[in-house]
Amino acid sequence: QVQLVESGGGLVQAGGSLRLSCAASGRAVSGYSVGWFRQAPGEEREIVAALQRWISSDHTYYSDSVKGRFTISRANAENTVYLQMNSLKPEDTAVYYCAARPLGMSLVVKDYGYWGQGTQVTVSS
Repeated sequence: QVQLVESGGGLVQAGGSLRLSCAASGRAVSGYSVGWFRQAPGEEREIVAALQRWISSDHTYYSDSVKGRFTISRANAENTVYLQMNSLKPEDTAVYYCAARPLGMSLVVKDYGYWGQGTQVTVSS
C-alpha cells in the first residue's frame, strides 16, 4: 500500500503562488496515477489535476478552472507529486487532497483508494 501526506498549503494573496507536495511512502508513487482534488466548504470534492502512472508528466489532466495556472508533476527520486499553483484566485480556496490509484488516470473521486489528509489553501482578495 501507498501512504500519502500533503503539505505546502497556507494563506496567500490573490495572484500569488503556492506549491503543494504529496509525499508518498510504502510504494513508488510512479506506479500510481495521482490526482489532486479540492473541496470547498459546502461543496463536493472535485478534481483539479491528474497525472498518469509510469508515463512522463506529459500525460496530465487539468480542470478548466485551473488550466494554464496549475501544473502537476512527479519527482520519482523524491517519491513525491507536486501541484504548482500560480495566479491564485479567491475561488481556489479549499482543502486540497492528493489521491492515488494503481491503475490508469481517472477523474472520478471514488476511483481513488488512497488519500492524504488534506492541506488547506486560502486565497485572500
